[in-house]
Amino acid sequence: MQPLLPSLAAACLYAGATAYHGLRVGQRGTPAQALLTLLGVLALLAHGASLFQQLFTPLGLTLDFFRAASLISAAVIAVILLAAQLIPVHNLLLLLFPLGCLTVLLAQFAPTGTAQLVNASTGIFSHILLSILAYGLLTIAMFQALLLLLQDHQLKHKHPSARLIRSFPPLQTMESLLIGFIWAGWTLLSLSLLTGWLFVENLFAQHLMHKTLLSCFAWVVFGVLLWGRHQLGWRGHKAIRLTLAGFCLLMLAYFGSKLVREFILHI
Repeated sequence: MQPLLPSLAAACLYAGATAYHGLRVGQRGTPAQALLTLLGVLALLAHGASLFQQLFTPLGLTLDFFRAASLISAAVIAVILLAAQLIPVHNLLLLLFPLGCLTVLLAQFAPTGTAQLVNASTGIFSHILLSILAYGLLTIAMFQALLLLLQDHQLKHKHPSARLIRSFPPLQTMESLLIGFIWAGWTLLSLSLLTGWLFVENLFAQHLMHKTLLSCFAWVVFGVLLWGRHQLGWRGHKAIRLTLAGFCLLMLAYFGSKLVREFILHI
């Protein structure tokens, strides 16, 4: 089976889940979590089938720009679908399902760059897996920060009756979820950098230097945020700004370097 069919199926399911979720919010209701989860799981299964055929070749693992983005979005959605069974994070799916729809279509139809095949040891694959999970969790933190910023703005301007805001958990719960995602993502990012140092032959080679340095800067930003939260009680806009700054550095590290290498330098 060609990846076209599961890609289109995943995109349609993501779009349907987004439309249903948005309609329920627009009607001042809450979506049926069982139905939303079912649509998400079916979309994720189709997404995974598409990715499996796109990424794995007889010569190795193909992680070009758009397929890497599709893989990370699938990991993010999987984490949130699992987490939503225990904690109130289902509103993030209203942002993540469209992201999944977009990335699965781009991975299928966008032109590919000159990505190299990865045919490496278990250590390298563990580094790649940890990196993807770290980027995924910190992407969730970024979306959580944006929702927190929207919620804070609405409350300060006395618009708590806005339909989307009314479905959010309390502000303190939203902040706690944000810090929890950052702790998890920062821990995985630490392990990713450690495995890179152990298993990658030269992290500061010319084609890896920018990625390594920007990832280290992002690690420092998130570390400072967690220290400030624990020691100084940082919250609100300061926590949101540092979250967004760390995320931008991390995305520049991974996708910025891939964009330049694959579509500009063609290496």
